[in-house]
Amino acid sequence: MVSLRPTAPPAHPVTVQSTAPQADSSVRLVTGFAGFGAGSVNLAISSSFLAAGSAGPAGLLAGVAAGLWGAALLAGAVAFLAKDRLAGNRWARYALAGAAAAHLAAIAFPTSTTSGLSLTQLSALLLTLMIIASLGWLQRQSGQQDSARQPAGAGVRPGRLLLAAFAGAVLVAGITTPGLAASTAGQYAVPHGEHGNLAPGGHHQR
Repeated sequence: MVSLRPTAPPAHPVTVQSTAPQADSSVRLVTGFAGFGAGSVNLAISSSFLAAGSAGPAGLLAGVAAGLWGAALLAGAVAFLAKDRLAGNRWARYALAGAAAAHLAAIAFPTSTTSGLSLTQLSALLLTLMIIASLGWLQRQSGQQDSARQPAGAGVRPGRLLLAAFAGAVLVAGITTPGLAASTAGQYAVPHGEHGNLAPGGHHQR
């Protein structure tokens, strides 16, 4: 017997577009930028230690360590941005935490060699903490996406990603630039507009 009752239309699943992948891509860019900034600042710290002739063996060792750590940060930032997965295991985070503690100790207990590098050390500390916080956020979001089985590339909008990249670059540059300027390399850098000015009194020779 055929029922004459109207049947309800089949319910269609409601698809909710998550903004988590968009946020993940933005945070990854900011993390990479912070890695570049922290690496550059640590190289500036290394040059400041090595330029101080009276630093002694301890200063020489600190300069070499800062240089190696800066180079490792630059290489790690390149690898992090090149790979489409969460980089940085717990050992990398332990190293970042140790570097943050070293920067904080250099600020809290300055010596004759490090007294002029407080602003540079502060910039390195802020950038290192930014990397640690970003990696922690990405790790938590990665676990949530794995449990929800959400595609990694869903919901990515190039316009918002470009805006986030610009904002992250401005933020990292605002932290990195004062630190570089306060280092020994920044203090002896030739100011802009004076390149090629060889004549006394500010007149260019022809």
